[in-house]
Amino acid sequence: MATGGGGYADILRAPYAARLLMGTLVGRLPHATGPVALVLFTRAEGGSYSLAGGLAAVYGIATAIGQPLLGRAVDLHGQLRVQLPAAVLSGLGMAMLAAVGIGSLPLAYAAVALAGLFTPPLEGGLRALWPSVLGREDRVHRAYAVDAVAQEIMFTVGPLLITMFVSLWSAGAALLVINVIGVFGALTVVLSKPSRAWRSAPRDAHWLGALRSPGLLALLGSFFFIGLALGSITVAGVAYADDHGRESVYGLLLAALSFGALVGGGVYGARQWSGAPERRLRVLVALLALGYLPLALTPGVAAMTALSALSGVFLAPSIACAFIVVDRHAPSGTVTEAFSWLVTTFGVGAAAGTAVAGPVVELGSTSWSFAVAGAGGIAALAVLMATQRVLAVPGRSQGVAGSVPGAPARSAENDRNGAAEPGFSSGPEA
Repeated sequence: MATGGGGYADILRAPYAARLLMGTLVGRLPHATGPVALVLFTRAEGGSYSLAGGLAAVYGIATAIGQPLLGRAVDLHGQLRVQLPAAVLSGLGMAMLAAVGIGSLPLAYAAVALAGLFTPPLEGGLRALWPSVLGREDRVHRAYAVDAVAQEIMFTVGPLLITMFVSLWSAGAALLVINVIGVFGALTVVLSKPSRAWRSAPRDAHWLGALRSPGLLALLGSFFFIGLALGSITVAGVAYADDHGRESVYGLLLAALSFGALVGGGVYGARQWSGAPERRLRVLVALLALGYLPLALTPGVAAMTALSALSGVFLAPSIACAFIVVDRHAPSGTVTEAFSWLVTTFGVGAAAGTAVAGPVVELGSTSWSFAVAGAGGIAALAVLMATQRVLAVPGRSQGVAGSVPGAPARSAENDRNGAAEPGFSSGPEA
């Protein structure tokens, strides 16, 4: 159930909150624009779409590998010592690509791999900082919603920005500029007082790190399929636009989906929700799956645009709620790594969705490719329903208060310095 709560202005007025949010968004621009930038650069250099796809695939795989590893490094060594060097190395990788071009394919692939592998885990880092910056649990949960909405804006504006830079200068210059901007964004975050002071909670030595949590594994399994659904929509949208003979239709559908996510996230974050977030997440993912199913009807453009907006309404709320569940189930001392695993799994799912939807369009029809999105949503819900038991009781490590029923609630594991107000709890909600 929802109860009234403070507005978003209450979040952004908190010391450092606006700086951290904006710095993280700017720092993530190279990642948000990476695939588009690589395609534009490769084509400008005279390369084929196949080569562009290969470079983008290497970038995506390297990012998927690097995010959880860097997230674990942040938990062990702090944000400044990991995030900034990673941002610089990632930017240097793209700069190397801009310098060598595609004349030497081994160098080009190495440069892209370097850029992807060292993409800084700014998303997980920001979510680890919110408790010490905002204090109360309800404000942190609202900040998660702000983060999810801002992410939709970034992934909408980012590609437009890189396209504008290409038209103003060149594809190589755009590659350099967007990565320099990204480094400055990361610098803004890691030089802030909350980032420099943040330390992870003590952790038990374990090679699996955050992945030793059954609850987290269940959540990752679900969000793989949500990523698959979104990835399939990007391909299905292109096929739908081709069917209607207008390339602009593709942008219209994606803009509608993003608009729906913005509206849904805005409404969700404006309320304070009671009850266990694991249960709430099942409801949100069920509604998300229901929103994807009608896309397979592929009606006219006007109706399809409306359906696309509807399909996006529960996306940002589902992501925001998932952030809460991650924080509740991440083993002590692994919060940044856990958030990074969510980012990675979501991205891998999206890549799988694009890979599946392409052959489905060729073998079946556009409707079938949209049906992949509906199937992904249903599969995501099925995972959550099948794993209710492991998601029911958050537990970070054996013997920690709050890991068993009846144990006293404890502060968030990423608030080692006690900056959060009394009552900030990652235990079961009332």
